Amino acid sequence: MKVLHFYKTYFPETIGGVEQVIYQIARGVSTYGIDTKVLTLAQEPSKKPLVLENHLIYQTKRDFQMASTGFSRAALFHFIELVERVDIIHYHFPWPFMDIVHFLSSVKKPTVLTYHSDIIRQRFLLTIYRPLMEFFLNHVDVIVTTSPNYLATSQVLNRYRDKTEVIPIGIDKNTYPQITSSKLNYWRNWVGEGFFLFVGMLRYYKGLHILLDAIKDTNFSVVIVGSGPIEHSLKHYAKSLKLRNIYFLGTLSDEDKVALIQLSLAIVFPSHLRSEAFGISLLEGAMYGKPMISSEIGTGTSYINIHNETGLIVPPSDSIAFRKAMEFLWNHSDIAKKMGERAEARYWQLFTGQHMARSYAHLYQRLRPS
Repeated sequence: MKVLHFYKTYFPETIGGVEQVIYQIARGVSTYGIDTKVLTLAQEPSKKPLVLENHLIYQTKRDFQMASTGFSRAALFHFIELVERVDIIHYHFPWPFMDIVHFLSSVKKPTVLTYHSDIIRQRFLLTIYRPLMEFFLNHVDVIVTTSPNYLATSQVLNRYRDKTEVIPIGIDKNTYPQITSSKLNYWRNWVGEGFFLFVGMLRYYKGLHILLDAIKDTNFSVVIVGSGPIEHSLKHYAKSLKLRNIYFLGTLSDEDKVALIQLSLAIVFPSHLRSEAFGISLLEGAMYGKPMISSEIGTGTSYINIHNETGLIVPPSDSIAFRKAMEFLWNHSDIAKKMGERAEARYWQLFTGQHMARSYAHLYQRLRPS
């Protein structure tokens, strides 16, 4: 069986949550005899398909971008060509250009759509896009959401409950590097250990200003891994608050990231808007047995992190509550350790790459034309 994934960005040009999901699916379903191709946009596309482990990546030229939506004339023709060579098309939502390509190409193959997030920020554009979006969602065969929490709280998904299934995002620990003692010592000498760690893109919905407010006038050590559009303003804000013991480390390799996770006390995840639909870095923390602090925003973050079991959950945009949660874990290391152990157990129960791959493989097999 052959499956084509279609999304606006992918490795190696970009690194993000949806890219990681596609990669983990492609890697996992190969054990079920499923061959994966990925069609994506790129600023400087490769003339030949790229190979990433067991799947091929086809890149087309990104002509322009508007409101986080990439457009490409060549993508339509490449999509039509590739569709003829596959059994199932797997879309990743949201990406309005994808809806257009779907209809212009007159797709007749079975379709799966993973619904990663509601459209939150571009509300004005949503009013224009809504008729196309609803037509598209009506047309696909199966919609997959990544947590029961998101299904319960999304007004859009509530209209399509009869064809929506829940498949949680999973990651394979075997794809993460083994960390040497020298690497651990390197970071231990730089940032210490027992700190609070944030990992992710520095975007508006991540709520990092809430985290900075929470640690004002404290002795907490906080490490922030990642880069993004608000990086400069965050550093300026941290300086204005006269924060001590805070480290902005930028984008790091997986090896460095895992070393920092292992040295940390807990994962902090202050995202305060529904644009944060799941939270893979929370899942990575759980995979390494770390307790978590997150905000209740009605999404998958509260499916990974269970209050008073795997960590603590606080109201969104509440820096005082976030600080109290940090104080609790800081002052109760024994409880924090037990929460981390339960977080890891929940990872093995629900969020492994094998679990996700098996679920998608069964879905593909169900949809495959006889």
